[in-house]
Amino acid sequence: MKTVWIGILWVMGTVSLLAQNNNKLLQSPARKLQLAEFAISHLYVDEVDENRLVEEAIVRMLEKLDPHSTYADPEEVKRLNEPLQGNFEGIGIQFNMASDTLFVIQPVSGGPSEKAGILAGDRILEVNDTVIAGVKMGTEEVMRRLRGRKGTKVKVGVQRRGVADLLPFTLVRDKIPVYSLDAAYMVDGQTGYVRISRFAATTAGEFADALARLRKQGMRHLVLDLQGNGGGYLNAAIEVANQFLGKKELIVYTEGRKNPRTEFHAEGDGSFLDGKVVVLVDEFSASASEIVTGALQDWDRALVVGRRSFGKGLVQRPIDLPDGSMIRLTVARYYTPSGRCIQKPYESTEQYNRDLIDRYNRGEMVSADSIHFPDSLKTNTLRLGRTVYGGGGIMPDYFVPVDTTYYTKYYRQLRDKGILVQLNLRLIDEHRAEWKRRYKDFARFDQEFTVLPAQLELLRDMGEQAGIAFNEEEYQTSLPLIRTQLKALVARDLWDMSEYFQVINRLNESVKKAVELINQELFP
Repeated sequence: MKTVWIGILWVMGTVSLLAQNNNKLLQSPARKLQLAEFAISHLYVDEVDENRLVEEAIVRMLEKLDPHSTYADPEEVKRLNEPLQGNFEGIGIQFNMASDTLFVIQPVSGGPSEKAGILAGDRILEVNDTVIAGVKMGTEEVMRRLRGRKGTKVKVGVQRRGVADLLPFTLVRDKIPVYSLDAAYMVDGQTGYVRISRFAATTAGEFADALARLRKQGMRHLVLDLQGNGGGYLNAAIEVANQFLGKKELIVYTEGRKNPRTEFHAEGDGSFLDGKVVVLVDEFSASASEIVTGALQDWDRALVVGRRSFGKGLVQRPIDLPDGSMIRLTVARYYTPSGRCIQKPYESTEQYNRDLIDRYNRGEMVSADSIHFPDSLKTNTLRLGRTVYGGGGIMPDYFVPVDTTYYTKYYRQLRDKGILVQLNLRLIDEHRAEWKRRYKDFARFDQEFTVLPAQLELLRDMGEQAGIAFNEEEYQTSLPLIRTQLKALVARDLWDMSEYFQVINRLNESVKKAVELINQELFP
């Protein structure tokens, strides 16, 4: 006990001596925080978790700044970075969890699973001799067991249709590519369509490759779909915008209290400097998506179609911490070429997080008349002098309301309880080989495939088994969407995401409007 008291007195004496010798040091906010943590860790009556205390202090400080300054622990950093870095390390499969079982949609081309002989339609029941099927194991836990460092091995037990015994495979994990471009195809003889899901390290290369492929197919005009794209790397956005703008045309500039104005200009060497462009956005298009959209709108290089974008005009700098954690700190605002900052207000985090709900409640998703920008936020485009606004996202040139035509309560229940996906997996499992033989290419599939009445009856039965009461009127209202979605899911599983979007976009009113505008003679 005497030793403990001596230690406490020594600590208190040290703090007191520091205070006497350097009063200015004590008045420093950083030193004050350090001394508080030091005192708690050495003097508090009970054991404390210092790491947790420090993490919570960091989180609380960042919460006082803005909604986008955040802290991530080492595991979160890894999960956040993987989609943006363009790869992760694992076994290389696209899969769904169906009836508590991992169902392989298709192995990644050239990946470990394909090389080992795992096939689309296989079910992985065991990982390293541990059963993962029928044990209520979450998707995150299943992924944790399958992923691992490049070069490490993992044993899996596979159930295959028509094979009685469990098939053993030993897979050597490798780097698996993660693509940020969901789809690229020709809408008609002259118009291409490209959908970008995020702005990652590989986006610029993927986009350039897609433009080159579509050019060879006769593309003269482009629909660039950024709906639902939440952003990503600033440099990736700049490189994508560069494909459309002339030499030295400003793409974006950033400026902050400790960050002087920095401008980013087009090089003028893009591959799509001519031709009509329509950019699609919605309320979930944010950050890097808004940089590209704002640049093309300000230079009158593209028309923007859809709904008002999210409104994130803040730039974060990642600050790596010694334990692998990271702070993403807002260091600047970004501005479009006409000088717009499109960041929406953030007086409180609660209000900020409720913004999209508030937009919906006041009718903004169905009518542009509910949107009113103050004159102080008004500016003009740089070539044609059209009126555009800053603050609170980018307003499209042509508004397209949320299409709720087919969205009945009955459909939403089927969707939310996963019945549509479950039926798709069942159909693919039973008919994959047959359909691959019948439909030699997507064009033939698209022309001939239809969802059969017996398959729709099975959908209704599966819904009732899941506790969804059948409603004839709502079913008939939603039937075009149900048929289209099931066909799109089958197309995805037989081919890839481009084929999925070729089918599903036939019900997308923003895509329809974009093609209509491109086919008109009047265009910026």
